[in-house]
Amino acid sequence: MSRTLDHLLDQNVAWAAERTRTDPTYFLRMSEVQRPEYLWIGCSDSRVTANDVLKLDPGAVFVHRNIANVVHTSDLNILSVLEYAVDHLQVKHIILCGHYGCGGVERSLSEERGALLDHWLQPLTMLYRKHRGCIEAEGAHRVDRMCELNVEMQVRRLAATPIVEKAWSRGQELHLHGWIYAMHDGLLRDLGPHLSSRIERDALPTIDERALRPVTPQSMRLRQAIEVFSATSA
Repeated sequence: MSRTLDHLLDQNVAWAAERTRTDPTYFLRMSEVQRPEYLWIGCSDSRVTANDVLKLDPGAVFVHRNIANVVHTSDLNILSVLEYAVDHLQVKHIILCGHYGCGGVERSLSEERGALLDHWLQPLTMLYRKHRGCIEAEGAHRVDRMCELNVEMQVRRLAATPIVEKAWSRGQELHLHGWIYAMHDGLLRDLGPHLSSRIERDALPTIDERALRPVTPQSMRLRQAIEVFSATSA
């Protein structure tokens, strides 16, 4: 077995050549200062890449990924990314995106306990234990229900960071969005909440209330269908 990854380096050469052929100024543009409008906070899952699912070129979205897209307020990694994105890049939108079937979320429901991974997932485990009854009532959909709750909880944690609070206090335009991605159809679903101010954040129902009152996330395809139906029936 080869100890090198020459096949990947070969693919890189082919990719760079094809990019240059189809767009001669591509790498010149990429070498300029980045001005993304979006910060994507997602899961480390190899099947969910921000630029692909959003159909955006490199440079359009600033990305942070970790297991189960958790916002730990003591995690210097995510806080550094958040500060850089908000204060220096001046992003206008932060997308907290989870995905159905998340292995990290599934692990948080397990009774098996380890070291670092389970410490990382402990906020999800605590939420699950607190609302075990209603989550287990979802049956085969219990993991997906926890994936949705996780997104909502992490948006709330994000909105509570001093970095986001300070941006709102100084009048900076900054919008937080909670989305979830489905592997089976490749569609993003708008889960919420959407927050643009401390007032909106403070008016939110608690995550415990949300655990008892689930919402149905909407894909853009479903939203468009509803709008068409509403227009024709008006």
